[in-house]
Formats: sequence, structure tokens, C-alpha cells
Amino acid sequence: MDASVAAAFDAFDAAAPEGWRVELIEGKIHVVPPANGEHEEIVSEVTGQVRDHRKDYGRYTGLGLHVPGASDTGKVIPDLVIAPKGSFADDQRYHDPAPVVLVGEVTSESTAANDRGPKLRGYARAGIPCYLLIDREAGTVIVYSEPSEDRYTRAAEIEISKTVALPEPLGFDLDTSRF
Repeated sequence: MDASVAAAFDAFDAAAPEGWRVELIEGKIHVVPPANGEHEEIVSEVTGQVRDHRKDYGRYTGLGLHVPGASDTGKVIPDLVIAPKGSFADDQRYHDPAPVVLVGEVTSESTAANDRGPKLRGYARAGIPCYLLIDREAGTVIVYSEPSEDRYTRAAEIEISKTVALPEPLGFDLDTSRF
């Protein structure tokens, strides 16, 4: 990676105001403002359903991951990460995605293009078994699974307000009626 990009990323990351996220995706620095209330309500609803169905999994927000292929450093902060409890019990800012079973993104005007493209490819390259894309602009929820190289080989798409099956190891139906 270009040393100047890495230095700029580190500077933006260090200077970002509370609640702002700085990500390096496919070689480009993205500074993302804090989420709005609707966004956070959706994330809260998903995490609540995971808690209700799978108590052995932790629900993480604001957690940095190293996602190979998303960029040279692969530094991203998904809206939601599901992994076995205790998977990230260290002081690292960005973690190996190996224990992750699901990563989720809720689109907004400022993040939709990255969520639908570079992050989709990066999460597949990282071998993350399930990518949950809640696309508010399109009014859809897409559950991507079975990663292979830079894509997912399965995708189940529904309209927001319906129910969609999450693959194993989660193995429950996600009700999107409260989104």
C-alpha cells in the first residue's frame, strides 16, 4: 500500500470526531458520519433477534475488521458483526474476521455504494459466511451466503417487512417487519 495513503488514513482515523467512522476500502479513505436513529433502530432489532435465538453469539457494533481485498490494509467497520462470544477479547482496533459468522450493513446515502460493491466483494474474499445487507434505499434485505473468491454464490432477497432465513450456524428466520 502507498505509504501516503496509510499515513492519511491514520491521520483521519485519529482526528475523527466521536461517532464518526474512518474506513479504507479498495484503496480509498471513507469518512462516515454517525448513523441516524432509523439506522440504529434497525441494527438494534437485528441484534435483539440474534440475542433471542443464539445466546452463544456476541453482537458487535463499531468493531473494526481486517478484510483482505477490501483494500491493502482492509480496514473496515461494519454496522454489525456476529461471532462467538469472546472472539475479540483483546485491545486491537481491527480484528481478523476468521470467527465472524455474519457481518451486516444498513445502507445510507453516504455508504450504499460501498455496501453494495467493495464491501460485498471484500466480505466474500474474507470468507465471511454470511453478509446481511439491509438496503433502505431499495427497500430490500439481501442475505448473501456461500462465499467463493470475491463473490457470494447464494443470495436471498426480500422486501423489508418480510421474513428471511439466516443460514447456519445462525439458523433462524429474521423478521424484518420492524425495519
